[in-house]
Amino acid sequence: MSVVDLLYGELASLLSNVIVFVIVVLMFVISLRLFLDRRKKGYMSMTISLVIVGLQYLLKIYVSFSAIDTSLTSYTLLMLKIISFVLLNFGIYQLYNRTTRKQYIFFYGLIIMGFVVSVLHFSVPQMYSGTPQQVRLLQDIGLELYVFVLVFLCFYMIPPYVGQQSKYQLALTVYFCIQSVHLVNVYMYGNTQPILTIAGNALPVVFYLLLFMLLFDRVVELMQAIYNSSITDGLTRLYNRKFFYNRVTQHVQRHLPIYILFSDIDNFKKLNDTQGHQMGDDVLKQVAQIMKEEAEDCGIAGRYGGEEMVVMVTDPGIKMDAFAERVRSRIEKETIVTASIGYSKYKNGVSAEELIKQADEAMYKAKTSGKNKVVKYA
Repeated sequence: MSVVDLLYGELASLLSNVIVFVIVVLMFVISLRLFLDRRKKGYMSMTISLVIVGLQYLLKIYVSFSAIDTSLTSYTLLMLKIISFVLLNFGIYQLYNRTTRKQYIFFYGLIIMGFVVSVLHFSVPQMYSGTPQQVRLLQDIGLELYVFVLVFLCFYMIPPYVGQQSKYQLALTVYFCIQSVHLVNVYMYGNTQPILTIAGNALPVVFYLLLFMLLFDRVVELMQAIYNSSITDGLTRLYNRKFFYNRVTQHVQRHLPIYILFSDIDNFKKLNDTQGHQMGDDVLKQVAQIMKEEAEDCGIAGRYGGEEMVVMVTDPGIKMDAFAERVRSRIEKETIVTASIGYSKYKNGVSAEELIKQADEAMYKAKTSGKNKVVKYA
């Protein structure tokens, strides 16, 4: 085995195809699992396209082993390339968007157009009487140039509608380079330019690695979104009651100095009855935003239920009476409502449930002794 074979010989080409095939198999497993779990059309399109890519590279590997290189294999590889490329990009689009009939017509129309262009492949032998090599090159040129059309269409039409735009555009740029290197090497140098051959072997690996990273990042995004939805309240985006309670429990079990602030919006039911639930929701969001901003540097804020919101202050340097008063004052000044607030301090032997209950009792005392005030648990 020589260095030449490893860099740009038949072994280098085989190695490149095998690496791409392995990457495609890994992507297929991820995409199939996502499709089975979520039944989303984007994962179905991605899975189908990866099957086609896998077939394309299996055929490439078979051709390199058997040394069969006919007009039919060339045509089959080109059509598999076009179909898989369109479906891959369609799948990426569907990962971020709902698809209408218009999008289906567009993407599947691109595949149909590929078959229309392929008419040239079969008509060239009857139209042109050159050498077999010249005929082969002319047969493939229509489909090869059509790939450029697909790349440009995807580059300019899809990025605004997907996440990870820069990574997606970089992948398309690499694909454009793959096609350019291939055409220059085949049509200008007769597939004999070493540098172009090396690039032609390396760039497909880079392209599918980028696609793998794009798909993997999408999986991470989905997992993060699922996790966030499981620990936050859908309306206010504050932490939900279960998560908040668990965090308080963790701090109490470690005997860390914390405060619990418990707030309740005054006359909230009256607001809902007189001005409607939409106004009530807007007020909840405004109060929640104040809670979130105040707790950002010293703890966490949560929605405990209904119009009740809580804050766990973990910074021992915070003057809790001033902190609670600032929250109350901001709610009064920045919204159309007021809030009654109570707070409690952790002491050894007190459970998380008791600590929160103490703050709740202090809030109730504020509520029943005039509202719109702060009371410390005694």
